Amino acid sequence: MSYITRTLGNIRRIGLKEYWHQLQYIGDTKAGTLVGVDKFGNKYYENNEELPLRTRWVDYKMHDFDPAQIEPMWHFWISYGTDTIPDKDPIKKIAEARSWATPHHVPNYTLTRGAYKPYNTVLPKIKAWEPVAAPRQ
Repeated sequence: MSYITRTLGNIRRIGLKEYWHQLQYIGDTKAGTLVGVDKFGNKYYENNEELPLRTRWVDYKMHDFDPAQIEPMWHFWISYGTDTIPDKDPIKKIAEARSWATPHHVPNYTLTRGAYKPYNTVLPKIKAWEPVAAPRQ
């Protein structure tokens, strides 16, 4: 929840259109500087005048957003793991050479038919008893 003075100040800084957009998708109004855009089109913002641990946020490109849509290096930045923006981080150049990384977003399939289901390839140690009845005469 925000104070009315903070909200009015953010309306003045970001405009009514962006104010309405943020209320619909973030649930709060924030004004900050655009730090970067990832390959999925998500926009990352930062404002160090906000409350601690609320200074960084994402504006997802897709309205049906999923936190799995954030790239790993941007996720590390938005989780306050580093203060270096991933676009300027030398480690990102090494991370881009990963052959196993997916070039596109893989959605979270939890609670759907595509969810991961582990299976066991080891034979059970105990077998259930199955009664064998003698044939009737």
